[in-house]
Amino acid sequence: MRKRPEDFDEARLWDAAGEFGVSPSRVSYAPVGFGDHHWQLTDEDGRPWFATVSDLDHKEHCGQGATAALDGLRRAMDTARTLREHDGLRFVVAPVSTKDGSSLVALDARYALALFPHIPGRPGRFGQRLTDAERDQVLGLLAKLHGRTPPESTPATALEPPGLGRIRAALDDLGGTWSGGPCAEPARQLLAEHAATVRTRCAEFDALTEEVRGRGAPLVVTHGEPHPGNLILGEDGYRLVDWDTVGLALPERDLSLLSAEPAELARYTELTGRTPDAAALALYRLRWSLLDIAEFLEWFRDEHDRSEDTGTAWQGFTETLDRLTLPV
Repeated sequence: MRKRPEDFDEARLWDAAGEFGVSPSRVSYAPVGFGDHHWQLTDEDGRPWFATVSDLDHKEHCGQGATAALDGLRRAMDTARTLREHDGLRFVVAPVSTKDGSSLVALDARYALALFPHIPGRPGRFGQRLTDAERDQVLGLLAKLHGRTPPESTPATALEPPGLGRIRAALDDLGGTWSGGPCAEPARQLLAEHAATVRTRCAEFDALTEEVRGRGAPLVVTHGEPHPGNLILGEDGYRLVDWDTVGLALPERDLSLLSAEPAELARYTELTGRTPDAAALALYRLRWSLLDIAEFLEWFRDEHDRSEDTGTAWQGFTETLDRLTLPV
């Protein structure tokens, strides 16, 4: 995020870092990513660290409400640590633990801190197209991940994205004027223009959910968002960051972000013996778009102002609605 979190005192980071055994000598805000807030820390020995502060009021995929989101986020971070430290998946970028063994520090009722070692390498970017060789490398990581016994802490995921009801409620509330901020009424007008498409896609999602659920395929531990924006390429290959979305799901939850074509996922089949399900790939790609729409609607119907982050959200909202006009 470009904008620092609301009502947040950066001095908290200096104290909270001590709970991880880190004594900062310098702390600077890092305007990167979208969703969480990040800082770069340098400790007294000159070692770099990466701090992630999560706004629990806006962490719906981890749990409804700040208390549940904190528990869900802790389970996700614990899962990442187990995958790396006990299961030997060195490509998992997991948080370090506090002195008492926790993976998180609750800074207050709204914000939580996770601390990560600095990972040298070349970060990818969201929307970047991987070459066939690069995609096969990532498929190799996912094959290893999906083959592990899920840690007990692994969160469950639902096929229905959080906030799907919010989309339907918004579609039923297009007749009045929306308030909340500068993008509220434009969001209503844009959704109204795409209302027929969104309703059709919601119905298609329901049908795909019924079809895929009826097959009873086994669930695996998935990352949730293994797109290039969450990849760092180092000397020893790719590493995966941002494990707050980790959860039990069908493998296609991850695979769908690499390709919609089973033929382009052949390397995964070679490594696992499992051929990706075309219906499940379509379901998770549609799920991704609907989840984005739900989150953007929450943003624009809530109190907000004009900022670089709001501009990014608006661009994402318009692009996602346009994407829904394309075949699943």
